[in-house]
Amino acid sequence: MHTSDTTITGQYLNRFQRLATSDGGADLLPVTGAQRRFVLVRAMDPAGRPDTVPMFFAFPRGTVDTGRLRAAAEHVAARHPALHSQTHVVRGTPVLRPGQPSVPLQEVLAAPGENARDALRRAVGAWSPDGPPLRLFLARDTSADEVLAVVLDHAACDGQSLARIVEDLGDAYLTRLGPGDATADEIAAGLAEYREAVLLQLEAERRASSPDALAYWGERLRTVGECAPRPPTGESRPTGSARLRLSADSFGVPFASLLDACRAAATVLYGAGQVPPIGYPWGGRPAGAPPVVGCFLNTVVFPAATDSVRPAPERTATQWWDDLDRADTPFDEVVHAARTAGSRWSGALDGLLTVDDAGRRPLLRLDGVTGREVDVDGRRIRAPFAVSVVQGPELDLRMVWDRAVLDDDRAQDAFAALAGALRTSLPVA
Repeated sequence: MHTSDTTITGQYLNRFQRLATSDGGADLLPVTGAQRRFVLVRAMDPAGRPDTVPMFFAFPRGTVDTGRLRAAAEHVAARHPALHSQTHVVRGTPVLRPGQPSVPLQEVLAAPGENARDALRRAVGAWSPDGPPLRLFLARDTSADEVLAVVLDHAACDGQSLARIVEDLGDAYLTRLGPGDATADEIAAGLAEYREAVLLQLEAERRASSPDALAYWGERLRTVGECAPRPPTGESRPTGSARLRLSADSFGVPFASLLDACRAAATVLYGAGQVPPIGYPWGGRPAGAPPVVGCFLNTVVFPAATDSVRPAPERTATQWWDDLDRADTPFDEVVHAARTAGSRWSGALDGLLTVDDAGRRPLLRLDGVTGREVDVDGRRIRAPFAVSVVQGPELDLRMVWDRAVLDDDRAQDAFAALAGALRTSLPVA
């Protein structure tokens, strides 16, 4: 233990160790810095809603055996602690408490005028804050397809986890496994590996919270502040969206160029002379950690200073590389450093950027039938706008926005600015 440690992560480790050695605390599991952020975001949400990660797969009608699928999902949950544990705050300390594996499967009926995707958007949007971190939703309509949603609490998964969960789910379905097929030894080994991986992650985060790193982030983010109004409490509207495919080469597009493109969009949305915070996920498991399912991605903050004159791409790239040298500093430490340096930033983000490799996107296979990934538009997002990029033979560029906060016309103009900025790196397909 680091009894004199003043970092947020060091203090968390000390509190967790005290809980783990107290009566009834031996079964508790620690949480990563990323999970701490999701606990905080959930606490700030008026409805207490967690961030969710849905994957939607279309199968030919009649493919999905619901009893067999639920049994397979509960087998997967039994083997992965993050999928049979729930977040609790014990004496002010976020922890995971393992429980029995349970994966509900809800068959969603389309209301009059709805199709399967509309019904799934409604059902997933009504996710109850209490309950297991993995849930399944199945919708059928008059088309030849049935659409399955595999949905996870983001605190239980990251990109690496999604691929493994989908693969394990398909394997368990094929071999007709259920929760009782996970042995006591397998479950105990999974708990030990998960605890080891998270403690290694926390130690890496503690080291990344050095005085030099905190001073860097304090100066880097000293002028940031939210620019978009917060959505009215309780108001929910389907998100707006825009999409474009651009030609790409085997190297894709430089990440710094994507950050500059988000800056261009933010300039249209929020005006010049602002410094809105844009968040993007980065990171992975620490060296030597078991490859467990869980959330090990930090949210790194880019101060998207808006101006009528775009900075040179080389400058953004240099700043981004400097940021990556300190990308392991946990989000809550970064927010505290910014506020200590004089920022009035609350920790809320004005935009999000995610980038995926098309070749690594998981597809669910059920007994020889591969599901087709489908989009379900209009789902709630956690920021005023979010940009997603899928890099493959083409660049699939998509922006969604919260229509309770941003005007559609201005958001469309922002998307045009986003796409225009990227055209300097890639020609239109």
